[in-house]
Amino acid sequence: MLRTRLLPIGAALAAVLAPVVVAAAQSAADLRVGLNHRLVEHAYLAGATTAAALGGRSDDAKAATAALDANSLDLARAIGTVYGDETGKAFLDLWRQHIVFLIDYTRATAGENPRMRDDAVQNLLGYADDFAAFLASANPHLPEAAVAELLRTHVRGLTTVVDAQADGNAGPAYTSLRAVGAHMQSIADPLAAAISKQFPGRFAAP
Repeated sequence: MLRTRLLPIGAALAAVLAPVVVAAAQSAADLRVGLNHRLVEHAYLAGATTAAALGGRSDDAKAATAALDANSLDLARAIGTVYGDETGKAFLDLWRQHIVFLIDYTRATAGENPRMRDDAVQNLLGYADDFAAFLASANPHLPEAAVAELLRTHVRGLTTVVDAQADGNAGPAYTSLRAVGAHMQSIADPLAAAISKQFPGRFAAP
């Protein structure tokens, strides 16, 4: 079901994934640090959002959701700096999908709805495949299968956080969230390395 919805988007994205030089050169290290910062922030803001939603703290949930989306915008701008604004927007539309699916999973968990939970899990895992295809289309140095597995680890980690939060297990919830945050380096570092390799003139060695 997920792939039926996202593949038409993916086909459209492929048409705009051409290298675009839109910003001054920076060091490869700066790129890696910046991506790590934004992706780790994503993990912790996602955890804050689901915790607030499960706790029935509507004001906190609204504020956390806004902060999480601001982080998504930052990530999209970073991608847009490399590949152009159109691709940055496409990235943003696709990236927001897994946040929607995570919220679906959170609501299903809170409402004790196993079927909705299963659907959300399948959507998250399908998203990992589609988003990996998107990244591999943008950059030939990103192997699709390896990226998909990294993204599946990410979304499984987030659901583990939600499960612990829903059970009221603060210790395991924070331990799992730390693991999700630490894992983001496994995504950010290869992504930064692949971009630097694709555009060696743009991202000089430090």
